[in-house]
Amino acid sequence: MYKMGHEKSESILKGFKLNWMNLRDADSGKILWQSTDDFSVPDIEHEAHVPRKILKCKSVSREINFSSKEQLENFWLEQEVFLRDQSIENWSFEFGFVIPGSTNTWQSLIQSDSADRMIPAKVLSGNVVIVTHFYDGDLLVSKSKVRIFYV
Repeated sequence: MYKMGHEKSESILKGFKLNWMNLRDADSGKILWQSTDDFSVPDIEHEAHVPRKILKCKSVSREINFSSKEQLENFWLEQEVFLRDQSIENWSFEFGFVIPGSTNTWQSLIQSDSADRMIPAKVLSGNVVIVTHFYDGDLLVSKSKVRIFYV
């Protein structure tokens, strides 16, 4: 059972900042998209305008740079991808222990589906929302939403 609204989760969130994030073609290493928006902020729907060519990549490398004033015993996140309010994909990524007062860069690899199963960018654009739950162990720290536009 995951908890939120807890004093500890509020303290962690207050001292947490997503400094920047980028997405790269994992094969070439070329950065395709980057942002300094803090997508961890709850209670608003964020927007990301991502180049549609990212959908042609076999795999995408995501780098997240974040700072935390608080110690986190087991930092991880769970993401659910929605297309027109229907869940189409789930991901889970574990970072682990976070030193208090630290800034960290976290790289994850995301594999794409086969080309014949990919949904066209014109269908996805503006209709995809990624909901991210940020956790420390079983403590829910934040829940954010990002609407994706393919440009």
